[in-house]
Amino acid sequence: MTSDNDIIPNWSNGPVAPKDSPNVLLVLFDDVGFSDFGCYGSPISTPTIDRLADSGVRYTGFHTTAMCSTTRAALLTGRNHHSTGVGCLANFDSGYPGYRGKISRDAGTLAEILSLQGYRNYMVGKWHVTPLTESGPTGPFDGWPLGRGFDRFYGFLDAETDHYSPELIRDNSHITPPGNFESGYHLTEDLFDNSIEFIASHTASAPTTPWMMLVGLGACHAPHQAPKELIDHYDQVFHRGWDVERSERLARQISLGIVPDGTELPPRNDSVEPWSDMDAVSKQVAARLQAAYAAMLDHADQHLARLIDHLETSGQLDNTIIMVLSDNGASQEGGPLGFVNAMGPYNGLPESMENKFERIDDIGGPDTHSNFPWGWSMAANTPLRRYKQNTHGGGVRDPLVIHWPEQITNTGLRHQFCHVCDIVPTLLECVDIESPASINGIQQKPLEGVSFGSTLNDAEADSGKTTQYFEMFGHRGIVHEGWKAVAYHPPGTPYEDDNWELFKLVDDFNETNDLSQSEPERLQQMLDLWWEQAQMYQVLPLDDRFAERFAENAERHLGNRKVFTFWKGMGHLPSDVAPDLRSRSYRLEASVKPIAANVSGVLIAHGDATSGYSLYIDDNGYLVHDLNIGGSHQIIRSPDPVPEGSEKLGFQMARSASGTRGVGSLLINGDVVASHETDNIFFLMISWSGLDIGLDRGTGVSYYSTPNAFTGDLIKVTIDLADDQILDGDGIGRAEMMRE
Repeated sequence: MTSDNDIIPNWSNGPVAPKDSPNVLLVLFDDVGFSDFGCYGSPISTPTIDRLADSGVRYTGFHTTAMCSTTRAALLTGRNHHSTGVGCLANFDSGYPGYRGKISRDAGTLAEILSLQGYRNYMVGKWHVTPLTESGPTGPFDGWPLGRGFDRFYGFLDAETDHYSPELIRDNSHITPPGNFESGYHLTEDLFDNSIEFIASHTASAPTTPWMMLVGLGACHAPHQAPKELIDHYDQVFHRGWDVERSERLARQISLGIVPDGTELPPRNDSVEPWSDMDAVSKQVAARLQAAYAAMLDHADQHLARLIDHLETSGQLDNTIIMVLSDNGASQEGGPLGFVNAMGPYNGLPESMENKFERIDDIGGPDTHSNFPWGWSMAANTPLRRYKQNTHGGGVRDPLVIHWPEQITNTGLRHQFCHVCDIVPTLLECVDIESPASINGIQQKPLEGVSFGSTLNDAEADSGKTTQYFEMFGHRGIVHEGWKAVAYHPPGTPYEDDNWELFKLVDDFNETNDLSQSEPERLQQMLDLWWEQAQMYQVLPLDDRFAERFAENAERHLGNRKVFTFWKGMGHLPSDVAPDLRSRSYRLEASVKPIAANVSGVLIAHGDATSGYSLYIDDNGYLVHDLNIGGSHQIIRSPDPVPEGSEKLGFQMARSASGTRGVGSLLINGDVVASHETDNIFFLMISWSGLDIGLDRGTGVSYYSTPNAFTGDLIKVTIDLADDQILDGDGIGRAEMMRE
């Protein structure tokens, strides 16, 4: 038996980090091209990033995975993306180990590793390594940031979100944005507000405890949205066109030492028109779309300045390792002409150049889903070939700035090859921490990245990184001992028909001198090595199917569920877990306490000003349904105000046999009171923004001021889905690729 004298008090509070351990700040931009920071040759103003570069180091040989989910998985874990189970997007689960869309438990995150050493970890912004079918109010939450080692989270889970009406989560709960467009709200500013708040609160509570923060910006992923005055500022800058822009950027890059002297521009990417061949209207629209992109980047840099100023003022800047990078090259998802509101074309409503020009002043605003054309993406990736999604340089070679005044004394350029999976090993070396053999009792895969910490103060250091494979949607590549083999894969074609190119990177920065014919033996050695790496890191089986992968995931998630009941008091539902109304018949019905006089407001709304649907009673008492497809409002209104005492208010869609047309009808107490035929129903996508009942919490789906809360007594809303859905698989695949 134990006596009182044998009981020893213990005040242990868990692990304590070594004294003077550095803080870590990772700032991850989205879809920003190799040349887009000012310090990499761009005319876009990024003085904050440039300042960090001037007193730190810039890498010219830093590479990513060509996509956002995959780069995040590698950045967080120090492993290759297929090894973590995130071989492609978090939007689907193919069932194969390398393609689950969720970071596996045997690939611990940087946050989990640092937690074991006494760090506090904060995440702000875009996550996108949780399956979207797990993004709803019931989770599961084990793949959300707090389930993977972070102590606080403020941001969004999907590939993108509207910056004036974002899908926001605080920790493990969906929340309403704290402002709107009318109040001057923009997501980028909000993210940095929360970044500063997290750090300031941390310092107030635990000033001697180091922290790690990942800021995953929505900028500059579509939609390109920014303050109008900034867009106006850049509008005239880009009327010179993408051909002149590429030439000027290359000249600056050579002058800055970013690329070797003598580097020449490759031919324009496939299907990019010469600027001089375009008509005046097309040029104006293209310049304005690029201005929105540039303004979004400038705007983000301005708010990054507030965070850096906070670190400096609070005395934390010198001992904070700051890394600023992009997750992949600039995006090709705007197509050849770009979009003012891509949500229309996603659903079969073409956006003519005349339509674009009519809305030119709206670009970057709350009712637009803007994206720039291929020519500007090509310029953003100067002097590289191709884009995001591809394994040529334009998809995988990206900017990386590192700033750490306390340790980096030899500033300047670094030309060593390195990869995003090398960042965790580098940071662990910098903070003098070993990667654990197990986390929470789970044996861990070895780190697959290689630290490039030796290069921080030695421009000539050899990090020991010799080999790195690439694969995305069947596009493949491998770098080995200064050589690169790469293949563009046309979707749906046999892999054995792919045309492999071979480049000696030390002499050919931007992959323009193909040596495959003169070095066939070396090329074959590289291909053999690629297959060896593919087998080792869970790349196989190769899968270039777009449509089937997304369709299979949606079917597996919803199963045979056809009836949804949403009771009063329900919280927000993200789009990916909301009822799928695309290309099918369905019925919405709101059950209410008997309607009294002067009742109005939203019964159910899914979406935002760019796209969605809303069933509501207007201020005059009429029942209204708005089918908003890409800003094209198809409104049906009851002929008379809703009769007092009504208890059932609804809308039904009867899809045509083709799947693209339908007849919509308004229902009061089960009776059809109005109907209309439409040539356009939701075909590929409803909205990035999710669903609410009793209000519309974002930018309004229809012509009302939000939230337009229902003033009556709502009981529930039910949605019944018919079993007649017809989806164009190829179209879905194309749309989902553009989404990412």
